[in-house]
Amino acid sequence: MESITKGQAFGDAFPLHKKNIFFSFYLTKAELLALTKGDISFENKQISITKTYYRTGRQDVITEPKTKQSVRTVEIPEFLKKEIKDFVDGHYGMPDDERLFPIVQEAVQHKMKRQIAKAGVKNIRVHDLRHSHVAYLINKGIEPLLIKERVGHKDIRITLNTYGHLYPNQQRRVADLLDNEKGNSPDSGNC
Repeated sequence: MESITKGQAFGDAFPLHKKNIFFSFYLTKAELLALTKGDISFENKQISITKTYYRTGRQDVITEPKTKQSVRTVEIPEFLKKEIKDFVDGHYGMPDDERLFPIVQEAVQHKMKRQIAKAGVKNIRVHDLRHSHVAYLINKGIEPLLIKERVGHKDIRITLNTYGHLYPNQQRRVADLLDNEKGNSPDSGNC
């Protein structure tokens, strides 16, 4: 029997282009579901996050994000640009102001849960993909300020309070740096 990962289970629940949008630049469900073709600059490989989506009283509601820092332009990798372009091109004549993914938030989580159950892997929330990618970036050495800007946090303290425990302990690196500086200074023998 073939082993199935959480990522594969999510991919089955939600087509690849949508999964990569979540994982590649930290959108929330509300931000993803509010995206329109007009929010994407294929030439510049950027997506503008200017609104969020929610549903209440059987009505779709598009609003501004919670904070002004949540309004942002995010650079996207080439592979994601191509996937989004293919998706948009597959919907001939899609207006610039039409939502790319006209579904509700609950449907996203429901589809993911169903596929996770089929795969027999640990259940996670869709939002956990955002956390997973931030953890990935931290592991790759991306600076907290850049992560703050990409995820749209209002304050760097939010980023550090949420993800600070994931940063590796750098105490040995600092001590070694100071030893090297002390050893290379002209008066290294004097204290």
